[in-house]
Amino acid sequence: MKKRSNLSRLLEHAGNFRYLTIASWVLSAVSALLALVPFIYIWLILEEVLEVAPNFSQAQNLVHNGWMAVLFAVLSMLVYIAGLMCSHIAAFRVATNLRSSTMHHIVTLPLGFMDTFGSGKMRKIVNESSGATENYLAHQLPDKAGAIATPIGLLIMLLAFDWRLGVLSLVPVGLAFLIMMCMTGASMQRKMNEYQNALGDMSNEAVEYVRGIPVVKTFGQTVFTFKRFKASIDRYKEWVIAYTKELRLPMMFYTTAVNGVFAFLIAGALFLAGGGVSGNVSSQFLLNLIFYIIITPVISVTLTKIMFASENAMIVDDALRRIDSILEMEPLKETKAPERPKDFSISLKDVSFSYGGGTNAVDGVSLEIPQGKTIALVGPSGGGKTTLASLISRFFDVKAGSIKIGGVDICDIPKKELMDTVSFVFQESKLLKTSILENVAMGRQDATRQEIVQALEAAQCMDIIQKMPDGVDTVVGTKGVYLSGGEQQRVAIARVMLKNAPIVILDEATAFADPDNEARVQAAFRQLAKEKTVIMIAHRLSTVTKADEIVVLDQGKIVQQGTHESLLAEGGLYGDMWENYRTSVKWKVGKERIA
Repeated sequence: MKKRSNLSRLLEHAGNFRYLTIASWVLSAVSALLALVPFIYIWLILEEVLEVAPNFSQAQNLVHNGWMAVLFAVLSMLVYIAGLMCSHIAAFRVATNLRSSTMHHIVTLPLGFMDTFGSGKMRKIVNESSGATENYLAHQLPDKAGAIATPIGLLIMLLAFDWRLGVLSLVPVGLAFLIMMCMTGASMQRKMNEYQNALGDMSNEAVEYVRGIPVVKTFGQTVFTFKRFKASIDRYKEWVIAYTKELRLPMMFYTTAVNGVFAFLIAGALFLAGGGVSGNVSSQFLLNLIFYIIITPVISVTLTKIMFASENAMIVDDALRRIDSILEMEPLKETKAPERPKDFSISLKDVSFSYGGGTNAVDGVSLEIPQGKTIALVGPSGGGKTTLASLISRFFDVKAGSIKIGGVDICDIPKKELMDTVSFVFQESKLLKTSILENVAMGRQDATRQEIVQALEAAQCMDIIQKMPDGVDTVVGTKGVYLSGGEQQRVAIARVMLKNAPIVILDEATAFADPDNEARVQAAFRQLAKEKTVIMIAHRLSTVTKADEIVVLDQGKIVQQGTHESLLAEGGLYGDMWENYRTSVKWKVGKERIA
């Protein structure tokens, strides 16, 4: 199948606005040809001046020709502005549609997409890559149309007045064009891709670095603490230096050639005038020489426009490939015959999943979670706890095995119904920059104000509300007040309570809470867990001792399973973890006594 050109793909996103794009090319080409007409009137002015010299008072048409030159120059400018208006309207529509189609596709992808792809990289693709197409359609394509029309008009003019001088003018143009082709070929396309990769990596790492600034400032660290960010900057620096050095000589020769037309004309004129071709310098030859000297700068401007248009075409090609890298990702599969779970038990059978590396993050896990029971997932960092919980929420699809809720494979449950069935309290909950009321209302859009307040009460949030200047209507974030990590967590729990999903997953939900907030968060959890199927992920083993069952994961596999008491009697990894936890608690108490 023949690959479609980038231009045809962009015009598909323009809809009926594509006709404005085509109109902009026509208007730009007409404008370029009109811009050459003033040079004809300049030639007429020079001709009349040379004819009447030194009696310039005999010149009859200087004013008329001057005003005609001005008229066509202004007309060319107005036509060009009209072309740019058409191109900008169409370009804005294309960029908008590109962003819209990309974002619509993103919402169909697995919920864990952002964790693996990177928010900085995605932001760059959605905003900057679509923005590159806007500049290409709004400016570069109209300019390219004008740059194509200009040489045609110039060629006719250069050969019409004096073909010998015309040929001399075209020699450096040909050299410059060959050099330009070398700079904008396949090698340059590869370099452009490397540039965008380096820039994308640096943007992605910059986002992570900014998020970690509080840690850097708290512990007095430097940028070298963030080795990946520094490495991305170093890679970008090395690429820019190498790229600049590689293009140094070609760019120098191109600039010399494209601006050397004047030198060729002078050398050729001296040869033609003194080399016996015409014998003496006639007034007509002098007139043509002066005219060519005046018009040749247009050649360098035209070639430069073509070069930048070619470079921008490569940028657009790279931008579309990056947008395709998102659009080609497989969305979550939606079943054509959706089924409803008969209850809210969870069954995992031989579940395996990998993030793309050689080792499975979850490897052959089978687990039965009865409805209404509380299961705790514990184990060393990297053991697969969060990954397993994410698979149950269908943040990702399993690579092997199956996960069922109420006897129905989660892949056969409609996405909206699955989201209504499962609630997730993250380790670090995020609140939007809006009121507390609206943040909680995200749990259920049709909830009344009274229901939202009741959810806040159940989540132990009333002490937060009472100290806020506008109560539940207080805005949080950059334009309002700030909440501590534990307070944000309680508001997030209120949101989950309002949603009232029958399955709740708690991922290290007390990790950032101080002792007072942790006690309140635990009280909120007890309220939240009533008559629900609960999956808890925790490093603080004291928070899971009352769970109906504790599942110990290590290297993606279940290594132990049972109640707190049975696991302590069994020993093994859980026994070691419990002993380490008790030792750390005693150490903290001892340190507090010393202080």
